[in-house]
Amino acid sequence: MKEIINTEYALGQVVKHKYLDFRGVIYDVDPEFNNTEEWYQSIPAAIRPKKDQPFYHVFAENDQVFYSAYVSQQNLLVDDSKVPVEHPDVPVFFGGFDGASYEILENSKN
Repeated sequence: MKEIINTEYALGQVVKHKYLDFRGVIYDVDPEFNNTEEWYQSIPAAIRPKKDQPFYHVFAENDQVFYSAYVSQQNLLVDDSKVPVEHPDVPVFFGGFDGASYEILENSKN
């Protein structure tokens, strides 16, 4: 049986990074770090997170670019701006926006 992991953030929720200038929508979560050691070591030591916590996949954006980010729980904050995220993948995976999060669309079972 798999262990249930409690997370602070939910799929579809709009978040922002605590230190870096980006915001986005959570589209997946890993119960603990699940990336390469090279990626982990590329994070500046001053903000390098612990590995034993949830890590979130985020459709991210800033003023210049859209991308996918991989962020630890300790480095996320709720984005309470109530501004929709403009990332082009958001409408593919999510429905309406209520000011805090996006509706999760059910997968088609065809």
